[in-house]
Amino acid sequence: MTIVDIPGSKSITARGLFLAAAAHGTTVLSRPLRSDDSEGFAEGLLKLGYQVSRAPGEWTIEGKPEGPAVDSADVFCRDGATTARFLPALAAAGHGTFRFDASEQMRARPLGPLTDALLELGVDLTFEGSPGHHPLVVRAAGIKGGELTLDAGLSSQFLTALLLVGPLTAEGLRITVTDLVSVPYVEITIAMMRRFGVEVVRDGDTFVVPPTPYQGCRYEIEPDASTSSYFFAAAALTGNSVTVPGLGEGALQGDLAFVEVLRQMGADVEVGPDAVTVTGTGGLRGVTVNMRDISDTVPTLAAIAPFADGPVRIEDVYNTRIKECDRLAACEENLRAMGVPVETGRDWIEIQPGVPTGTSVKCRRDHRIAMAFSVTGLRTPGITLDDPGCVKKTFPGFHDALASLRASWGI
Repeated sequence: MTIVDIPGSKSITARGLFLAAAAHGTTVLSRPLRSDDSEGFAEGLLKLGYQVSRAPGEWTIEGKPEGPAVDSADVFCRDGATTARFLPALAAAGHGTFRFDASEQMRARPLGPLTDALLELGVDLTFEGSPGHHPLVVRAAGIKGGELTLDAGLSSQFLTALLLVGPLTAEGLRITVTDLVSVPYVEITIAMMRRFGVEVVRDGDTFVVPPTPYQGCRYEIEPDASTSSYFFAAAALTGNSVTVPGLGEGALQGDLAFVEVLRQMGADVEVGPDAVTVTGTGGLRGVTVNMRDISDTVPTLAAIAPFADGPVRIEDVYNTRIKECDRLAACEENLRAMGVPVETGRDWIEIQPGVPTGTSVKCRRDHRIAMAFSVTGLRTPGITLDDPGCVKKTFPGFHDALASLRASWGI
């Protein structure tokens, strides 16, 4: 058994930073993720005038429930989707003029459902370029609140941003969703809001958020389940064993359900109170699996799919086409380059058993493509990455961690 120390959850770190900034008092985030995305979020808060102190292993944030401490700011959100979607909502609840921009990659990703909702709530928001995309300007004068309808079928982050800002409105929010993807991420948001003193009530497709003030607290961030998927997959693929401490039966992150996919494929899986262990059994079975709620792990499964004894079909994952890149297309392109038979449709990919050959993986600046196909390389000599550095988005130390794993297993 090999123990792997996984960095803190990206999703929980981003939500924790928003909640801490919006809360009364001081919040200490323990074991936050230090990566390009989370550092970008923290830098955005600093631009908006919040006090953020980043010591090793612990970040301290002084909350300002009334909104940003400055009356104007220009915030660059880098490649971070949570930064680009959450911070404009946070700023809108304050007072001042705030401009937000992002990388070309993030500029291409949609904001429309969220910005439409903010406009419906009376927020003065304008786009400098394409509507529904960065860059944008928020001329904030607080948010009254009220009722709205939201389509969150492209990203649960649109709903999360509104849920998070709800307590900062004068009257609270009542949000009815017509479609919702990645439900477990919304459940993370609601659980964390509860920890900061706000209870969201869900009635079917409607979420009711009261204008209850957040209260600062000490919050320990669990390891990132999406990042853990690469190491669990590595164990299943190679017949070895990996244990990730800090994740377990009470984990918030839905992506931990990826281990159940590995279980279906024949791996031994043990989910304990505070650790998860996956052990490969020498073979992988083909599966058909709906991954709508754990779509960030689609590339992980695609990367090990050729080694299964039958087809691996992944369904209901259209939203993976509007992530950092079109991930279905990226998986198809790279698997074909390895000589693996693969087909895709609008929201699915099917991968046939094959013997991958070495190739240079086209990462498309997507950390998940790079990390996933690095796992393929554990059984395929000659796999290289055209952009190995893109892993800095969520796990700067990934390549060293995987190399250590290989060394411990002698492969």
